[in-house]
Amino acid sequence: MSSSLENAKLWLSDSYDVETRNAVQDLIDNNPTELDDSFYKNLEFGTGGMRGIMGVGTNRLNKYTLGAATQGLANYINKTYPSKEKSVAIAFDVRHNSDVFAKLVADVLTANGIKVYLFESFRPTPELSFAVRHLGCDAGIVLTASHNPPMYNGYKVYWNDGAQIVPPQDGEIINEVNNTKVDDIKFQGNDELITIIGKEVDEAFIEASVKNGSFTSEGKNDIKIVFTSIHGTSVVITPKAFEKAGFTQVHQVPEQAIPSGDFPTVKSPNPEEPEALTMAVDLANKIDADVVIGTDPDADRVGVATRNNEGEIVLLNGNQMNTVLAYYLLEKWQEAGKLLGKEFIGSTIVTSDIFYDIAAKFGVDCKVGLTGFKWIADMIRRFEGKETFVGGGEESFGFMVGDFIRDKDSVTTALLVSEIAAVQKAKGSSLYNKLVEIFVEIGKAYQEDLINIVKPGKEGAELIAQMMVDFRTNAPKELAGSKVIRVKDFQSSIDKDLVTGEEITIDVPKSNVLIFYTEDGSKVACRPSGTEPKIKYYFSVNAPIQNVGEYKEIQKQLLDKVDQLKNDFS
Repeated sequence: MSSSLENAKLWLSDSYDVETRNAVQDLIDNNPTELDDSFYKNLEFGTGGMRGIMGVGTNRLNKYTLGAATQGLANYINKTYPSKEKSVAIAFDVRHNSDVFAKLVADVLTANGIKVYLFESFRPTPELSFAVRHLGCDAGIVLTASHNPPMYNGYKVYWNDGAQIVPPQDGEIINEVNNTKVDDIKFQGNDELITIIGKEVDEAFIEASVKNGSFTSEGKNDIKIVFTSIHGTSVVITPKAFEKAGFTQVHQVPEQAIPSGDFPTVKSPNPEEPEALTMAVDLANKIDADVVIGTDPDADRVGVATRNNEGEIVLLNGNQMNTVLAYYLLEKWQEAGKLLGKEFIGSTIVTSDIFYDIAAKFGVDCKVGLTGFKWIADMIRRFEGKETFVGGGEESFGFMVGDFIRDKDSVTTALLVSEIAAVQKAKGSSLYNKLVEIFVEIGKAYQEDLINIVKPGKEGAELIAQMMVDFRTNAPKELAGSKVIRVKDFQSSIDKDLVTGEEITIDVPKSNVLIFYTEDGSKVACRPSGTEPKIKYYFSVNAPIQNVGEYKEIQKQLLDKVDQLKNDFS
């Protein structure tokens, strides 16, 4: 008997409700492939928490996997704070079952004597991070699967600083979860311990976003913005934030302002994908807008499009967007005399190395962590009181302005992007030109791209694992005609110079990531996704640049080089 079938038969006991038992029996009788994928493993916390397809099974998101996760968390909170009143904030997105799951999670917590602040309706993930700190909670939970397809949902856990949990805390919580049996889960909640929250937290969040993401009123009446929430949560907050910050020409995509877990107007509700912003770009062209801003369903990621020097609207990649944001933030801090030598910006190992160049130009530190914003938040936690965080981002369209929120935040980022566009337009320039001017200032133009290879199910997970093994045992010697001179293996924690043979220990937690560096300065990173059935290849190239007029030709050369790298890896 397979382990999947053995696991499934455990779900036929009276510990599970009738609906669940019937669904499991149907899988056993009629769908062995789905049965195997549903029960071959347990859902685990990855870079974005626990995320999976909704349905019955240990490898699915459902009443019992959420119940076990929450019971384990409740046990951990009660052990950590045995003698104080404890509280947890809970938010949820627009996905199917998110509201039901949120109430289920709240019930498990209150059944364990923990007070809950539950949002009245869907809210952005960054607002949950803010609410944890604003309300003085011990932890936070958000029910979301970010930009995943509609059949997914997820569960992110935050600690009392508003940041997602990291080692060793996540391991300790997982240990509690793994030791939780179905009969240990307390599903009968106490509604007297639930406080419904909404408007007051919204207003405080918007005020803080404007304070951190707005430095000047210059040009805000003249900049024309198209905004889309892509059917997600930002529709309840971001338009109000734009208004409070002083932007007067914000145009929403009406069809996508309707919240829906089906995301009916897009193939994927991910602003990283150009297709997701098609309707917004069409509206921008119709009304002659200057900038397009789109957010994913839980409103932590933000996509930005702007007009290039030919007047065409082009989508900035995450690295380009973050380059402009980080540089502008540091400019403003410098103008205000706030750069005192103890400031830092945050980045990740798969993000463009331009962050190092920007940090060097302004005399600040650039700290780099593993993929996922919880690692940037961890930097803030570890250096709190010693160094000051200015801002930081990762290539996957996430940025964080200041430390009032400890996760990527599309709301404040949207305000800051729009301000930069407004200031540039007032100067007779553009957001696009700001990017090129930054390249000239640091003397290097960068270009990045990303390939996602999707391999779903158990077989896909095994294939992705084998692909990483193959890269380690048969590493490329040359990429796009340039010799590989350095390899960083974050699983073994070894940074090896292939020319001298010198090895350095990598001082970040172990992770299944490989990065190859070539003689001409190119960088290629390979990693399995922590939240989706994908392996990802990140490409970054650069070339010297001396003036703005050179950029068009240099960018063409860089794009050609990226294509060569893609061919080598495909």
